[in-house]
Amino acid sequence: MTKAVAIIPCRYGATRFPGKPLADINGKPMMWHVFQRAMEAELVDEAIIATEDDRIVKSCEILGLPYLRTGKNHATGTDRVAEAASFVEHPVIVNVQGDEPLIDPLAVNAVVEALIESDESVAATNACHVITNSSDAIDTNTVKVIRDVAGNALAYSRLPIPFPKGNAVRHLRQLGLYAFRKSALELFASLKPGPVEEAEGVEMLRFVEHGHKVRMVEVQPGNDIPVDTPSDLERVREIMANR
Repeated sequence: MTKAVAIIPCRYGATRFPGKPLADINGKPMMWHVFQRAMEAELVDEAIIATEDDRIVKSCEILGLPYLRTGKNHATGTDRVAEAASFVEHPVIVNVQGDEPLIDPLAVNAVVEALIESDESVAATNACHVITNSSDAIDTNTVKVIRDVAGNALAYSRLPIPFPKGNAVRHLRQLGLYAFRKSALELFASLKPGPVEEAEGVEMLRFVEHGHKVRMVEVQPGNDIPVDTPSDLERVREIMANR
């Protein structure tokens, strides 16, 4: 089966948590842990850090992590991945967000395999899983997604969608894990963010708002906590310390 290159976007100047990619977890920066998880996926041939920051570049050189330097003015991590992808030869790119140090390698495999098996009408595949903690359903740092009957994304929101007016619902959390054909990444970078993407701050809405399919891939829930805040970092440190 075709394998992918994992590109890990790492921006230093995150508004809520500056310097997040270099945050220490058990003696290594967070991006190092993301890199290791990506390389554990059987369908990933290589992994690369994509960054604009000299401090992150220096850390990559010290740790021996492959990297690509990108421009500074990217609206989203996927825009940064699209620029980095122009320098690689792989036909399949998997975007593993740089704040997912607990991402499951099996989930990485799942989005790559789903993309390879889909037809050309599918612009991207995106992992999701059932939310088992009710507090996560109302947490605005947790992006929720609803799907059509074919499994494609209908909408993403930081609010708990769908609203259970008629029946009980399963809330699905969107993971920061996407697979693209190289041509689809070029398309993504050429599209302007729509009003819903700008309001919600969810990059996959760019495809949805412009009428392109994003196939959702449901994976098993785990301890894949995205690090959005310093308190998230403490949770991740505790989980890793107990492993």
